[in-house]
Amino acid sequence: MTARSTVSAPSATYGAVLGSRYVARLLGGTLIGRLPNSMVPVSLVLWITAGGGSLAFAGLLAAIYGLASGLSQPVKGRLMDRHGQTRVTVPAVLLNSSCLVALPWIGADGQPAAVTAVVGFAGLITPPLEAGLRALWPTVLPDAGRRRVVQALDTGSQGLLYIVGPLLASWLATARSPETALWATAAHGLAGSAIVLSAAPSRYWRPAADGPSGTGPLMSTGLVLLFTALAGTGFALGAMNVWAADMAATHHIATLSGVLPAAFSTGSFLGGLVYASRTWPGTTTTQLMATSTLFLLGWLPLLADPGPRAAVALAGIPGLFLTLIITNGFHTVDVLAPASRTTEAYAWLILAVGTGQAAGTALAGALSHSPQVLVALPVAGAATALTVLIVARPKLGPGRRLGRHRRPRHFRQHAPLPPDAFPAPAHGPGH
Repeated sequence: MTARSTVSAPSATYGAVLGSRYVARLLGGTLIGRLPNSMVPVSLVLWITAGGGSLAFAGLLAAIYGLASGLSQPVKGRLMDRHGQTRVTVPAVLLNSSCLVALPWIGADGQPAAVTAVVGFAGLITPPLEAGLRALWPTVLPDAGRRRVVQALDTGSQGLLYIVGPLLASWLATARSPETALWATAAHGLAGSAIVLSAAPSRYWRPAADGPSGTGPLMSTGLVLLFTALAGTGFALGAMNVWAADMAATHHIATLSGVLPAAFSTGSFLGGLVYASRTWPGTTTTQLMATSTLFLLGWLPLLADPGPRAAVALAGIPGLFLTLIITNGFHTVDVLAPASRTTEAYAWLILAVGTGQAAGTALAGALSHSPQVLVALPVAGAATALTVLIVARPKLGPGRRLGRHRRPRHFRQHAPLPPDAFPAPAHGPGH
């Protein structure tokens, strides 16, 4: 990481950042386009069970979709780094939405193999909007202070997707039909992707070149250790969801299975707002270590097996630091990864967190018969993440500034650039 403290310009306020040209459009479009990530699992479960299928098969489909989506992220990121965002995201979102729309035509009580194949293929080709957005920020907001604010808002708002998405899918399935929920999920993916891809920054974005060949090796010891640490953070998230379900069953309060993760996500959103509202001392490495430590400490009160109300309040504490960890993780990737392969590196980070989350969910499910062990699993994941970061600290790249992208080289030399494609660094009009 950088050896200097992150300095925020005086104009790096929420109003200034969201009023900068393209920022609100790109952030809002990406959030809309990523709603399917949280809507698909719920929609699939409700669609299969309403058609007479088993809950086990529905859960398997949801797991296949999520796993396929995560594993394919680095490939899609690499393709975006080579061919730009339009050529990768357009076919991905069209095929993904087509698969979701086709499921009702196949039928929930139809051929299980056909349904599984379509769901798996849809997962593989989910549009890589999150990694793509991360790659756009250095171009849209050259100022490091404003970029720090928008990245924190970006990460913090992601938690809201997993509150709004399941609620929306459940409401549509209940008020209309499970098929309507699938169709609406596809429509959100198309609409959000269209908003992002039609903006000039996405249309004209190209990665910076590292040298004459325009490519460079991606993985370094620092990146591998960083991704391993963030997998531990994801493990804590996955284990938390099973712990929440166990709390709901233990106290006979079904809503706890949703309220506890929602409290955590709310804490994550609020933590992002606080973090982005001011400049914090220390380098990015220091901030990453400090927030990971606080994330671990935030889980400890839950080991006392509090009652439902106290658990809801306490679940928000570790959530306060999740946005800070992920934001500083992306900053670290920006420093350590080759400039020509940043989108792929961002995708690996997303995969690391998602893989850890899946592992946490799987292990917690296997150990759900032991509540004492179950509540300790998030602590174990957070402790693992911090331990790996301590080991990795010398490898996290001191002495380099954040956001070192070279703006003029984000575009192919032959690509015409409209004069109004990008704002001036400090005073872009709202768009």
